Amino acid sequence: MAGGKLSINLKDLASLPTLSGTADIMKILQLTPGVQNSGDANGYLYVRGSDPGHNAILYNGAPVYGMSHLLGIFPFYNANHINDIEFDKSSSNAKYGGRLSSTTLLNSNKKIPSDFGVQGNVGILASQLNVSVPISQNTGFYISGRKTYIDEIVAPVLNSGSDNNDVENMKYGFSDANITFVSKISNKSLFSVDGFISGDELKIKDENLDLRTSLKWSNFTVSPNLTTVFSSKASMSNSIYFSQYSNDLSMEQATIQFNISSYVKDFGFNNSVSYFIKKIPFESGFQYVYHNLQPQKVIVENLADANNNSENKIINANEAIFFTTIKPSFTNYLKAELGLRINYYSSGSDSYFHFQPRVLFNYFANNKYSLYVSYNRQYQYLSLITTSSVGLPTDFWIASHDGIKPQLSDEFSIGSNQNISKNLISSFGGFFRYMKNLLEYPYGVTQFNEITNLKSDLLVGKGKAYGLEMMLKKNNGKFHGWLSYTLSWSDRNFDELNKGNTYFAKYDRRHNISIVGMYDLNPKWDLGVTQVFSSGNRFTMPTSWYFINNNPVKEYSKYNNAQMPNYIRTDLSVNYFFNRTNKKRECSEFFDL
Repeated sequence: MAGGKLSINLKDLASLPTLSGTADIMKILQLTPGVQNSGDANGYLYVRGSDPGHNAILYNGAPVYGMSHLLGIFPFYNANHINDIEFDKSSSNAKYGGRLSSTTLLNSNKKIPSDFGVQGNVGILASQLNVSVPISQNTGFYISGRKTYIDEIVAPVLNSGSDNNDVENMKYGFSDANITFVSKISNKSLFSVDGFISGDELKIKDENLDLRTSLKWSNFTVSPNLTTVFSSKASMSNSIYFSQYSNDLSMEQATIQFNISSYVKDFGFNNSVSYFIKKIPFESGFQYVYHNLQPQKVIVENLADANNNSENKIINANEAIFFTTIKPSFTNYLKAELGLRINYYSSGSDSYFHFQPRVLFNYFANNKYSLYVSYNRQYQYLSLITTSSVGLPTDFWIASHDGIKPQLSDEFSIGSNQNISKNLISSFGGFFRYMKNLLEYPYGVTQFNEITNLKSDLLVGKGKAYGLEMMLKKNNGKFHGWLSYTLSWSDRNFDELNKGNTYFAKYDRRHNISIVGMYDLNPKWDLGVTQVFSSGNRFTMPTSWYFINNNPVKEYSKYNNAQMPNYIRTDLSVNYFFNRTNKKRECSEFFDL
């Protein structure tokens, strides 16, 4: 790990305990330094004091805006379809941007399958199937799918021993599919197409309240790519992509019907050229993306007297980017990664032109010890507005327009890496991040009446985050794993909140400790354990209560003045491998203590 970068092979982490039975990169990343554990019912990442919408998820170059199934229990992707993962806590590579914090790259397998293969996983809550199909010597594809059967199997079993019909009136299901087509056009050109689609639906019905609720959300991405190698010193990659995320919440009670929906659509083009100038590696390119967003479409209908209200706002935006990265070696001991990302953004009458420098220096004292320092500036033009503290997809995206400025972040980090022995590695570092034009929406799922609008409801403020990160990792042997610890602070300042005084952010969690262990008992069996400890989330608690005309009134002092109890969790797994060579977990038992 250098400057906050991690490369992860999911197959090597198959022993880690997960409720879904497959490796979940979001849960794994929460066990690394600088990444906050957001709780059990939340699939978001909180990296170095950032908000959840400050992190970019790219599936084969296409952005994914809806990042979880219900409550974050299941990973939003099929882990068996992912070949490798790259995680950068600071987005230090100028090739990537558009977020204030981290970048996570999910890359599928681009190797042409040599044989027809089928792999599957049958779990208590969901099953998945993966198929690899060679069409010819130079062409093939991979296809995978998942389906949950909570409604068909789990709900009836739970309801059979119950006298009420609560479970019967709450239904949830999801399915998703991935496809990767790979074709070697020539010895120097590789063409691929990656696609991903997912759909979720949650239904709740309460006959006593005459209430019917439906919540749907879905993802769709497709990204064709052509990579051409001109020589050992020059190559080029070109890709286009389309990405869409939408959610829809509808509620009907008696004669009132309420619906709120949102979507974000991106159509983009990515170009990058890798080359050498006097033995110095360069990478440059051009990117363009067209954004089409509907932050909130609100419809309220009175079915009895046809008294209807609605609010709908469509936002269109264009973004053009040029980037370049240079990786010079000044001496045998001092290496650098210098990048510049130039953004032009326009939406309506608003336009911005920004320079975003990225600087990373690595000093290698010897083959066992290295130091790094880095600085990154980031601008974010699309912002996630969170309306729920759990993994319910009622959040929505909004673009910088109509006077809403892009968010800004400046981050400094410093650290060191030590090879203590052949199998033992340690790292230690610190960071400071200053953030400006942060957005806060304090009205929950929605606020709607004739005089409000989204711009007037959004609050604009600033924040900062800083802390220390430590990690001790054992890579090889029968027992392997890591210990990570993060000591951090994160605060916010909004003029309209806490009387304009600085307050702790909701996910300001002072201490985060993770212990991860995997033990290979024999060629057929292995064990996994994770132990997590973190300080509790912040929340606002009333300091006193009193009554006016028999009506209770709450009185508050400071914003986020209280803290939840410390969070402690232990997970254990026992895994049996029918075929160890493919490193796939075929059967597992999960315990949450």
